[in-house]
Amino acid sequence: MPAPAVLLPTLVAVAVLAALTVGLLWGSRTPSHLSPALAILRGAAQLAAISLVLGGVITSPLWVGAALLVMFSVASVTATRRLTWSWRRLALVAATMAAGILVTLAVVFGTGAIEFTPRYVLAVGGIVIGNSMTIATLAGRRFFEAVVEQWDQVEGWLALGATPRQATVIQARQAVHAALIPSTDQTKTTGLVTLPGAFVGAIFGGASPLEAGRFQVVVLASIMAAGSITAVALIRALGTVKVRPQPL
Repeated sequence: MPAPAVLLPTLVAVAVLAALTVGLLWGSRTPSHLSPALAILRGAAQLAAISLVLGGVITSPLWVGAALLVMFSVASVTATRRLTWSWRRLALVAATMAAGILVTLAVVFGTGAIEFTPRYVLAVGGIVIGNSMTIATLAGRRFFEAVVEQWDQVEGWLALGATPRQATVIQARQAVHAALIPSTDQTKTTGLVTLPGAFVGAIFGGASPLEAGRFQVVVLASIMAAGSITAVALIRALGTVKVRPQPL
């Protein structure tokens, strides 16, 4: 376990960065300016907890499955809250995320691209779940925002006899495209602008740069595939809008 002297620089750096973030947001009168700092504190606490149990979890298929289930549950609830909470919406978010995640992991491990072991299932599964959550949130929010902004157009199509899904098809396509932009940009600039965590972590863990690069490419493709399935399925499920949604 790291000694206090080793942890002290980390604590100082995190505290300064959190204070800088809050100070800038507060100075610009940004709503919820404390949220990033609270997120940092929560993330630190969760990382500390998972660090204590990871040694036992990473080699046990049963515990890996339990860990992934917890990750998925939290991700589904988090994404749903960003889209206005309801149990029905939670079911839609969870189902569409599960579809993207399961199909992607089946391809990754079914083809043998990555070895089917508990540690790799946990690593790849966690990355895919986290990114699917983000894409689901972006897709859903962008869809509802576009429908609200362009309600006159949607209402016009409904008045002409279009089905709710037909009336919002343009907004749906725009939402899916917008949700995938961050992942697309991250993928196409990997190695030029950023060195992804999975790549750096694999090298630090002793893998060769070639092996680390191969792993990262599979991870990036998994994120894109799972995100695309999640976004398309979620927006299709949310697309039957008959009345103007409330602003998020």
